[in-house]
Amino acid sequence: MGRELERLTAHGWRVLHGIPKANGGDIDHLLIGPGGVFVFNTKRHPGASVWVGDEVAKVNGSPHPYPAVSKAEAAYVRRVLERYAGFTPDVVPVLAFVDVASVVRAPTQNTVRTYQEREVSALAPVTGRLTREQVESLFAVARHRRAWLRTDPSSVPRQASGAGET
Repeated sequence: MGRELERLTAHGWRVLHGIPKANGGDIDHLLIGPGGVFVFNTKRHPGASVWVGDEVAKVNGSPHPYPAVSKAEAAYVRRVLERYAGFTPDVVPVLAFVDVASVVRAPTQNTVRTYQEREVSALAPVTGRLTREQVESLFAVARHRRAWLRTDPSSVPRQASGAGET
């Protein structure tokens, strides 16, 4: 998935991988660009059949809370970015599957975007959500490990005010 996301950098996107969370674990991938902020929760299930609903995904029939976890990670990213960036970005949760045989999305499932690894290239032309300045402002915040580990806010550079104006 990392390689697929890196391909988007040619289209003005910024990518970070393995962002540590204060409570342990990590955010698999963070994509920031003209089309917005996307938080990728990546799952690898070789050859599996996957069904994705609003709160649960079934991998070969076994339930997993992947969509709920993806939404929680997006909320965490939104809180961190708004704390330091000076504006509140829309943050989209993404559940990405690698090496699966198929993915079926429930008709009602619309809060978490779901992709297979080769489908993320569809984000390349998406624009209109963030200016170049906003992308760089958010990326500057996201690169600082301390922002994610909830340390003293003064230890992370605060971005210039007005960064949220469009």
